[in-house]
Amino acid sequence: MKFCKRYHECIQRLQDRLPGVSYVEFKKFKKILKHCTVKSHKQSSTRFPFDDSNEVHDINTEGDGVGRLCRTCCPVCDRTFFPSLLNEMSAVLCCFNTGARQLLKSHIATGFQKYLVWLTSKWADDHIGMFKSGEDLVNYASINALAVRKILKKYDKIHYSKQGREFKTRAQAMQMEILQSPWLNELIAFRINSVNLSNGVTSVSGLSEDYSLIFDGEKPSLSCTVLDSVKLDIDLTCSICLETFFDPVSLKCGHIFCFSCACSAAAVTVVDGLDCADPKSKCPLCRQERVFGDVVRLGELSVLLSKSCPEYWEQRLQTEKVERLRQTKEHWEKQCRAFMGL
Repeated sequence: MKFCKRYHECIQRLQDRLPGVSYVEFKKFKKILKHCTVKSHKQSSTRFPFDDSNEVHDINTEGDGVGRLCRTCCPVCDRTFFPSLLNEMSAVLCCFNTGARQLLKSHIATGFQKYLVWLTSKWADDHIGMFKSGEDLVNYASINALAVRKILKKYDKIHYSKQGREFKTRAQAMQMEILQSPWLNELIAFRINSVNLSNGVTSVSGLSEDYSLIFDGEKPSLSCTVLDSVKLDIDLTCSICLETFFDPVSLKCGHIFCFSCACSAAAVTVVDGLDCADPKSKCPLCRQERVFGDVVRLGELSVLLSKSCPEYWEQRLQTEKVERLRQTKEHWEKQCRAFMGL
């Protein structure tokens, strides 16, 4: 079955289960590229979208066969293709993050908050429905990511360009890549945790997906395969301490670190927290600023790692306790000295 037909069948099923969600209109972009008859050669000098040069390239019209400037009639090169694709990617990412946040909030709620969730959530006392919704959201993210990848690959093939790959890189820098979303990691961990509670295994397979926690030596990673085509391998090693994540948090840029490691990178203590980080503090990996505010605490991932690596987790817990007590003591001693004017 061709991807286009399979994609729309999958989207139709997901829209029945997740009403109101946006999706990448694969047929629309495929039609645009089909009617883009740009003459371009690998060794020729051509002008592509977002190119500031004054060069243009010709196209052949289907009617009179007269060559026209691509700038005036090609829907790809008149700067409508990429902005339209970016808008749809943004809408898909917003739908996914909102749905995942609401689902996981319902799952981890405690105390009075859990009572409020029970009154307002559609998943109240419906663990099976919650389980299936998490699975649908992972499929929704993966199938849209695959559609975007195929669209950009087709664009580059038609135009003999690297614009598609460059656009993908820019989208990742703008946090518009859905596979970068920390909520995807949380949903995969939630899926595995749910299965572990029911039958004690660490992987679950269905018609179109497989979720598992894989150990390469002592280093774990999350793996997810959707539609036999999209395979996600998420490394669970902190790039600062080079150990398995402990109390992981995701920054605005999408990079994940241990909470204590993120505090060290932002030059704040665990007592002050990341909200007190200097706005000019940069992510240790991508060097972006203003990424330490409103971080996402990955609770489901913490639960999964604590149960899958109990010895490591207990050892790291004791180490973190000692370090946090030391920082807390220094913090209050500093506050006391400031209060007394010393």
